[in-house]
Amino acid sequence: MTGAEGQVDSRMLDAEDPRQQEMPFAIVEGSPITDLPRDLYIPPHALEVFLETFEGPLDLLLYLIKRQNLDILDIPIAEITRQYVEYVELMKELRLELAAEYLVMAAMLAEIKSRMLLPRPQDEDGEEEDPRAGLVRRLQEYERYKQAAEALETLPRVGRDIFEARVLAPYAEAVKVQPTVTMDDLISAMRDVLSRAEMFSHHHVQMEPLSVRERMSIILGAVKGDEFIEFSSMFTPEEGRQGAVVTLLAVLELIKDSLIELVQSRPFGPIHIKATGT
Repeated sequence: MTGAEGQVDSRMLDAEDPRQQEMPFAIVEGSPITDLPRDLYIPPHALEVFLETFEGPLDLLLYLIKRQNLDILDIPIAEITRQYVEYVELMKELRLELAAEYLVMAAMLAEIKSRMLLPRPQDEDGEEEDPRAGLVRRLQEYERYKQAAEALETLPRVGRDIFEARVLAPYAEAVKVQPTVTMDDLISAMRDVLSRAEMFSHHHVQMEPLSVRERMSIILGAVKGDEFIEFSSMFTPEEGRQGAVVTLLAVLELIKDSLIELVQSRPFGPIHIKATGT
């Protein structure tokens, strides 16, 4: 039997062997390990136990209440306190980092438990105050926020559940077309500018050259004694509308002060001015 024939025969015998091969308990860098190393040393604290994580003492209390299907409005404070303290002690034994909030909650539960054993004071309505009321309100509020956070967590999130589709647009050189401006366009633009400029025009108010007080003095100087002066003779046509208004205002002011009076001898006749008191 040659060497090649011997190798073939050995392979055939291995294939026909019905015994199961030994399974490796570990594979290190691609090599199966079937024998335990004799110098293997495991430190005492190498084993880590992961318990259910809680966000805080309220989360732990809510977990204990829901695990036993208890009514949050009627908490058996003694049993819950016992279970809570056992969990805190377990955390200490496992050398887990224990936040101070858990110890504060344990003290609060102990205080509520002691208050439950003592006579309860009555409020104004004659009803006894429940020491658990403040804790129940905090638990209910925490449960609402926790449910809201869980509902938000179920919503689709970009980058986790939804992925944006991005496509690079092909490069296209933009050609800027210069506008063609005609003379009609310039005239229309200038017309718009002038119309807007008229909206910002200023009106300068100047002092009137004619004074009502001065015209009153002129009329009183013309009316002397018991003379009658025709009303129309008080107006000067050269002064225009402005002068007529000033003269009329002066006559009205004098009549209001009872310094002159108007006299009309017949209907639709001429009106005369006469000084009063004569």
